[in-house]
Amino acid sequence: MREAARQKRKARVRTRIFGTEQRPRLSVFRSAKHIYAQIVVDSTGSTILAASSLSPEIKGELEGLKKSDAAKKVGELLGRKAAEKNIRRVVFDRNGFLYHGRIKALAEGARESGLEF
Repeated sequence: MREAARQKRKARVRTRIFGTEQRPRLSVFRSAKHIYAQIVVDSTGSTILAASSLSPEIKGELEGLKKSDAAKKVGELLGRKAAEKNIRRVVFDRNGFLYHGRIKALAEGARESGLEF
């Protein structure tokens, strides 16, 4: 039931959100243990870059942190990677998840490291 509600929200939001070359889409997925984020260009269907709580760059730092703190670190990593590829502006796609908790923490981390959305 909960997953069906998320899928409905996701479908409704995705009718309006589309990632272009100038402004790609930052898509977020949250599982029970981990959080994943990727920057996607929908016109070509390609993923430009991705980061998650399993990324080798930050996996060691995340041990012992709360999940929301880990999500913020993932957002910061994604922002740094995007800056290296000269990506400044993105469209945020929360993928049907409510904007609070880990989703919000990831968004704040990405904003702090330079992404605009």
